[in-house]
Amino acid sequence: MSDLLRAPAEIKYAEELDWLESIDDNPKPFSWRLSPKMIRLFILGSERADGLDREVSQKWFGDRSIVERAIVTLASDRGLLLIGDPGTGKSWLAELLAAAVCRNSTLVVQGTAGTTEDHIKYSWNVSMVIAKGQSRESMIPSPIMTAMESGVIGRFEELTRSTSDVQDALISILSEKYISVPELDSDNIVFAKPGFSVIATANSRDRGVNDLSSALKRRFNFVRIPVVTNKKSEAEIVRFRTEELLRRHQIELDVPPTLLDVLLQSFSDLRASATAAASDDEKLESALSTAEQIGVLEDAILHSNFFGERALTARTLASSLVGSLARREPEDLAILNKYLHGVVEPRSKEEGGSWPEFLEGGRDAIATLS
Repeated sequence: MSDLLRAPAEIKYAEELDWLESIDDNPKPFSWRLSPKMIRLFILGSERADGLDREVSQKWFGDRSIVERAIVTLASDRGLLLIGDPGTGKSWLAELLAAAVCRNSTLVVQGTAGTTEDHIKYSWNVSMVIAKGQSRESMIPSPIMTAMESGVIGRFEELTRSTSDVQDALISILSEKYISVPELDSDNIVFAKPGFSVIATANSRDRGVNDLSSALKRRFNFVRIPVVTNKKSEAEIVRFRTEELLRRHQIELDVPPTLLDVLLQSFSDLRASATAAASDDEKLESALSTAEQIGVLEDAILHSNFFGERALTARTLASSLVGSLARREPEDLAILNKYLHGVVEPRSKEEGGSWPEFLEGGRDAIATLS
């Protein structure tokens, strides 16, 4: 696994999945590798009351009912649509679910304006078609078709960014559970095997890009992933990702808990400011999601490791925050400058701690970018 830039969940947690499978005596739908109870445990982590011989780490931080409804949906005839704001962990949850159900989370179609029906059905190996004609051997199955033939989970990322033609093609797959190949005279229907399902994700901020038709909506169970607003839960997510980052990069660097508190409080302040803003011009372009918070911290850690004193400082954290969130100039810089002067400066005088250095680092970063 060390030679992979980013291992999929089924490889990253292979040893844990093997162990869970070995002790799992609960009923399993179709050809699932784990039972619904074990999948929930794999995703949300074990508790002392579970009575297991070893601890299972928590990998997704959210409400238990969300995970349970997602698992139940995959055991039904309907597809699963995870919808929410950017950075709420939709794709990560989809990957964990696919890894636990069938040990393959890599059968993915990425929805874009350029996604075509071929990406969810099939295409052709042109050189083989020229040499031998059209046949099943010269056909290139899409990830969705491969999932159908194997009876496993196919994933569709950013469904609402694909065009209506692609969405219409998906309707027949979810309804009929087969794909017709009219170019072939025989063996021209690919049927889905038991266990096949589709997990799609959609960004709630993409409404109006390519709205889902009512027909497609009926083929999915909607599971909404809320933005994490609980500071304790968000802190757990940030700490989990930080530890993962340090392990992946093999970095030994001190990340003081007080600086994590500064980061969490800063994002909380900026979200409150965005909520109170009268217009979009007074809001940062950033969604201020937990994922972006992790991105700020990752940038600061890497900068400290390569160019700093191998210890995270409030100055570096502030510089990374400004650099990551200032996407529009001069609008975002003005909003961040207002935040530093109106919120951080009074707080640094009242509370001290890391705030004065954070204020100074933020001011310097804004001056550099201005």
